[in-house]
Amino acid sequence: MTFINYANKEINCKIVYYGPGLGGKTTNLQYIYDKTALESKGKMISLATEADRTLFFDFLPLDLGKVRGFTTRFHLYTVPGQVFYDASRKLILKGVDGVVFVADSQEARMDANVESIRNLEENLEEHGFDLRKIPYALQFNKRDLPGVVPLDQMYRMLNYKREPTFEAVATTGVGVFDTLRAVAKLILKDLRQSATG
Repeated sequence: MTFINYANKEINCKIVYYGPGLGGKTTNLQYIYDKTALESKGKMISLATEADRTLFFDFLPLDLGKVRGFTTRFHLYTVPGQVFYDASRKLILKGVDGVVFVADSQEARMDANVESIRNLEENLEEHGFDLRKIPYALQFNKRDLPGVVPLDQMYRMLNYKREPTFEAVATTGVGVFDTLRAVAKLILKDLRQSATG
């Protein structure tokens, strides 16, 4: 749920990067963090477990416009990819405003992608959200690797509601900001509609 800070005239929105383990969620956030101006971002916080990491930071984008005179601050989170961290995934989804699903384009990871997207749907439902209605973007990551699944096949398997979909190579930044911008615009559209509705 969006948090409004009236003193600072800021709307705080939460975007969660979801997907299978080692699919590129952390790499996406790391790239965004590294390329965001120092004065526009908060500190990156990493909560590490033996097998996975959850990252968090917030930033103030400069080019997305205001909602009723308020600037928008986005808080970006990753969830642990491994299934046995499901309780952490659920906790991180609490109060989410938008989701980026980072799919791994490698053939061997397609089952993990499908399992993870189903898990996302279930965990959102537990918080009263519907994946068909929440601002959502899909990223096909690791497109630079040999023998990746063709785009049309990935689209047929993973596209949920004709959401914005992007090819990406998170290690070099290809598609990273396009994906973020798409979900941020959907969140702002929702905010503007609820502000006028």
